[in-house]
Amino acid sequence: MSILGALIKKEFFQIVRDPSSILIAIVLPLMLLLLYMYGVNMDTVKVSLGIKNDDGNPEISTLVKSFNQSKFVDAYVYENKDLMYKDLARSKLRGAVIIPNDFSKKLSARRPADMLIITDGSEVNLANYVQVYPVAIVNRWLTTSKYKYDSKPPLITSDTRFWYNQDINSHYFILPGSLAITMTLIGLLLTALVVAREWERGTMEALLSTNATKMDIVLGKYIPYFTLGMISMAFSVFMCIVVFKIPFRGNLLVLFGFSAIFLFSCLGIGLIISTKLRDQFLASQAAIAIGFLPALLLSGLIFPINSMPFVFQLLTKVFPPTYFVSCIQSEFMAGTVWEIVILNSLYLLILGLVLFNVVYQNTSTRLEDVRRKKNA
Repeated sequence: MSILGALIKKEFFQIVRDPSSILIAIVLPLMLLLLYMYGVNMDTVKVSLGIKNDDGNPEISTLVKSFNQSKFVDAYVYENKDLMYKDLARSKLRGAVIIPNDFSKKLSARRPADMLIITDGSEVNLANYVQVYPVAIVNRWLTTSKYKYDSKPPLITSDTRFWYNQDINSHYFILPGSLAITMTLIGLLLTALVVAREWERGTMEALLSTNATKMDIVLGKYIPYFTLGMISMAFSVFMCIVVFKIPFRGNLLVLFGFSAIFLFSCLGIGLIISTKLRDQFLASQAAIAIGFLPALLLSGLIFPINSMPFVFQLLTKVFPPTYFVSCIQSEFMAGTVWEIVILNSLYLLILGLVLFNVVYQNTSTRLEDVRRKKNA
């Protein structure tokens, strides 16, 4: 225990003396949280629409005015259709609405009235908004215009309720989910870079010349960076709940419990990278490719998993961030769902133990073994 305590103390001194460790553990999570809070917005956006009204009925002019009254639309009225098309091609407009000259006549005759909506399909998300907003505005206008008595009432009306995210705020699930990216980078980068740096500087060989056992060396790497990672996790959760006012409906003990299991598995991946790649540059590239990209693209944080091709859906079942995102989002928005917590934590725990065993088996305590592996 005295040797293990000395190794842990040595690692903590090394963390304090190394600015990159503090940058990765504290500054990087803060930057990511600020980026996802203020730079990423998946909520309803405001779009610019061109309006061309060919119907001279004064009642239809109120429909044109209703577009400007919407908080989601910047409406621009055009007299020249070709000019509107040019502005659409130059991306000054995201869509166009053309009201034909027989629009009011068809409404008065209780016949279906046509309206042309043109969308800019080069940006798919905006195109979806463009085709939805005009229909909603027209339907709302129809209920207050003189044509409301001419139109047939809908046979079915629906009353919508939003569970778990009543405000429909994308930050409520993006910020908690982004902690998976933060914890992945901390778990992989800290261990991969620091241990690779020790191999480059020769301090690892000096460590192997001591009486430290294989378990001392492995635990001497796990414990300090696990502690630093959990401190970073506590800082990130504090920022989400207290500073950014993200609602939290779960249990903090459960949250930090499966976060510890997730970090345990990430540390194993980082130590395996540092064992196989003893160059800092290669280790950092491998950590980004194995950790950051799957956490961002394949965890379900940004892109729904069920919309991915079947092969990539299978890959999401392997990467740890997928399970962490599911747990932490449900913990923040819905509360503790034990079916999710237990099953996901069990997988992460088994994966972490397997990785710990791989790290232990690949850790050498003799310089001869290190040289033999290096030459091989």
